[in-house]
Amino acid sequence: MYEVQLLKSYFPAQDDADLKNITIGGFLEETADAYPENVAMVDIDEKGDACSSWTYKELFLESQKLSRCLSSRFHKGEKIVVWAPNIPQWIFMEYACALSGLVLVTANPSFQQKELSYVIEQSGAVGLFIISEYRGNKMNEIAEEAIKGNKVLREVTDLNNKDELYSIKTKKENSTEVDPDDPAQIQYTSGTTGFPKGAVLTHKSLLNNAKIYSERKQISQDSIWSNFMPLFHTAGCATGTLGCLTAACKMLLIKNFNADVFAKLIEQQKVTICFAVPTMLFDLLESLNLKPRDMSSLEVISTGGAPVPPELVKRVRERLGCHLLSAFGQTEHSPMISLNPIGATLEQITQTAGQPLPRTEVSVRSTDTNEVLSLGEVGEICARSYAVMSRYNDNPEATKKTIDNEGWLHTGDLGTMDKNGFLTITGRVKDMIIRGGENHFPAEIEAVLVTHPDIMQVAVVGLPDEKWGEVIAAFFTSDTVPKKEDLKSHSRNHMSAQKTPSIWVKVADFPLTGSGKIQKFEIVDRYIKGIYGDAIN
Repeated sequence: MYEVQLLKSYFPAQDDADLKNITIGGFLEETADAYPENVAMVDIDEKGDACSSWTYKELFLESQKLSRCLSSRFHKGEKIVVWAPNIPQWIFMEYACALSGLVLVTANPSFQQKELSYVIEQSGAVGLFIISEYRGNKMNEIAEEAIKGNKVLREVTDLNNKDELYSIKTKKENSTEVDPDDPAQIQYTSGTTGFPKGAVLTHKSLLNNAKIYSERKQISQDSIWSNFMPLFHTAGCATGTLGCLTAACKMLLIKNFNADVFAKLIEQQKVTICFAVPTMLFDLLESLNLKPRDMSSLEVISTGGAPVPPELVKRVRERLGCHLLSAFGQTEHSPMISLNPIGATLEQITQTAGQPLPRTEVSVRSTDTNEVLSLGEVGEICARSYAVMSRYNDNPEATKKTIDNEGWLHTGDLGTMDKNGFLTITGRVKDMIIRGGENHFPAEIEAVLVTHPDIMQVAVVGLPDEKWGEVIAAFFTSDTVPKKEDLKSHSRNHMSAQKTPSIWVKVADFPLTGSGKIQKFEIVDRYIKGIYGDAIN
């Protein structure tokens, strides 16, 4: 914990952590040389049993082999979309792309045709790497539709087909030179236009952010990290995967979060570290109530994406016996900005998102004047560091709005800073809903819902929820009383399941501003007060 006494809402960058000027692939090679026999990754099946494992030497050699194959088919700087769940091939692709100088583009495996098509086209991807099916999502069929008419994409490869994946087309004599400041990934995040924006993240930003985050969590070679965060997320493929790499520790790769399976893993694999959003922790505690297990190996759990209820912290401490640390970050910052230190108080964990990480400046600024505010005043949280994205892909206008001339990243999140530099998140400048740690932009959902024949006008908002942080609610006007199942079915046919509203409310009208815009904060207030009545069944 930093002992500082600030005079305004500005936290200067602390220099108690080294920055590595190295690529992701270069760091993997160094780790493989230094700790060849350390277990790097264990593939965990749906039942929580270990299937296969790789040492750091084996992981490097496998990634290097795949890198040579990719380099024979693609050129440095080209974009490759990986559309798959948490499987070992995803990790091989992450490191192989890094070694080859290719840019890995992440895509949620629950995407439907329009969502996938958008990411492929907006990124300018020339390759698409997929599996045939995931949780009922027929990915081959969806991909076939998504790429129709695309003249840039030249390869679609099945990750489970080794002959396809490791094919070599043309041999290159010289190895590819990759620089730490080269782009490594494009991570898509919802933006103010209602369409996702692709944050371009470099080797240096991703690797060092993961390293510094892991150091604050006091992760060592002996740590065992349970990584069930989705790999299409920075929390999965950056904070988790690269965090393990920088510590040379073991990562358990888990396809999906299941509380019973997670509890089993902690007991059997002696898990010490993980990242989990509050909803996951609620489920874990419920699972343990039904079937008690030995949780004594757990040391640190970090959480974020939603406020942490004090009762949850108490229950975690009592039942799991470990530290629970709240964090704050966003994709555009690779992603972590702040994290509570080990030993943080209950008040700090539940009411703040910790102090900024080393090598990161943070300020709270007026949304009107951009001036740094006094301590305790609410303003926009801004960050400046090595971890700030280089740009939004092919979107200079959005980049200019987000990163100012002095290099400050305007996060779009509102908050305060106290005299000790602890940040408290109070809201969002952006109209964003955070459900269970996942960001959802209302305009994207509204664009789908308004196409339903029975919906005339719609406003999507986030309603507070103890477990999920927020749940998605759709308020709409209609001449009929549509059935909830019909509305949900329409949503699921056009977008991912997690974007489908769980609450549907028919209203007579909306509260409007003087210029005729819907006042969403007033909608939430009316519903909470019961003015809008009950949701439809």
